[in-house]
Amino acid sequence: MNVTMTSLDMVSQDAATGSYVLTLHCDDRPGIVAGVSRVLSEHGCNVTESKTFEDAVHGTFFARFAFTVPARADAESALRTDLDVVAEEFAMTLLLRPLARRMPVVLMVSKWVHCLRDLLYRAQSGHLPVEIAAVVSNHEDHRSLVEWHGVPFHHVPVTPGTKPEAESRLLEIVDQTSAELVVLARYMQVLSEGLTEELSGRCINIHHSFLPSFKGAKPYHQAFERGVKMVGATAHYVTSDLDEGPIITQRVASVDHSYSPADLQRHGQDAEVAALTDAVRMHAEHRVIMQEGRTVVLR
Repeated sequence: MNVTMTSLDMVSQDAATGSYVLTLHCDDRPGIVAGVSRVLSEHGCNVTESKTFEDAVHGTFFARFAFTVPARADAESALRTDLDVVAEEFAMTLLLRPLARRMPVVLMVSKWVHCLRDLLYRAQSGHLPVEIAAVVSNHEDHRSLVEWHGVPFHHVPVTPGTKPEAESRLLEIVDQTSAELVVLARYMQVLSEGLTEELSGRCINIHHSFLPSFKGAKPYHQAFERGVKMVGATAHYVTSDLDEGPIITQRVASVDHSYSPADLQRHGQDAEVAALTDAVRMHAEHRVIMQEGRTVVLR
């Protein structure tokens, strides 16, 4: 059994609303939903959204419940205690988190700006449930754009000889900002194995192809050489295996034989923006559950 819950200090700002999200997965068997629903009902919770999925291939059950809790001093601690009992009974991995708070995020970018620009706009306008705490780049190109949005910009150059120091600096920024997610918004540097392990499950990359096709560098050129009739983009969690992390979202766009590599690149950028934005939203709303190298996304 693996029962993990966020600490109480994370929910103090949400005490007035009492909005929470509960995600779980365990071996599938009768009574799971009934057990959780009984606890929520007994504590006067009002379920506002419910999503479940039964993976018949692996025999695993997944669920996400969004709900509100009556405003009482001991409401959350009492709820956690009773949920622990259900988690013990079904040997489930169960996560309880505040829903109203905006997740702090660090963005990383190199020279391509389209994904960065979209995330800055959507976060500032309230269209994404995140707060961009900082932007880190190995180039100075986008400092003025980032600072215009009122977000701290950190120039961290990277060379083969300075990569360990650069990655150490990134982790300092993540710690200082209390960021819960790092987003590689077209950051064109390969992260070390040590850094990917440190950021496991909380680092999302956008790859400009429909994985598993055209991994690595210049995927649009690879696609051109194969005469594709569709280009795509894949947002995935970062692992030490390049472009092979668990996929969160994907988007595609139709093309034809007349498109040059540059045309494919321009056409594919809309797919990149859509896939990455969707993946950030799904993660921030706690809709993604990992399962042995793949993801279940409870929309």
